[in-house]
Amino acid sequence: MKIVIGNDHTGVEMKNAIVKYLIDHKYEVINLGTDSNAAVDYPDLGQAVGARVIQEKDTFGIVICGTGIGISMAANKVKGVRAALCAETILAKLAREHNNANVLALGARVIANQNAIWIVETFLNTSFDANRHGFRVDKLNTL
Repeated sequence: MKIVIGNDHTGVEMKNAIVKYLIDHKYEVINLGTDSNAAVDYPDLGQAVGARVIQEKDTFGIVICGTGIGISMAANKVKGVRAALCAETILAKLAREHNNANVLALGARVIANQNAIWIVETFLNTSFDANRHGFRVDKLNTL
């Protein structure tokens, strides 16, 4: 499975921890984020990750900024993206099961790196329950 990850300057450390986890677990990782602490604009990164997720089949995205709020808003501007800001594993589980989220948003200033890894693990290992929630996601996709 391919994971596209993007982060602003506040998320470099978290991104690096997540990328290590993903590579250790045999995921293909595409890094669209910054590796520097110099300020960059999260809207550009959220949009870039969202666009890549939509272009490439069987691809998930992870976006990281200080709170996860701004970058998730940016990613959700891309038609077909369902970015979910998750601060706990239960949110990641439900975002996948109920909403078929295809992008996970995380806040580097509000989530410890180890918790972020657990959230990523939950997100990637949870399947969408299309039988129960498919018609609602279809409605989302028409908005």
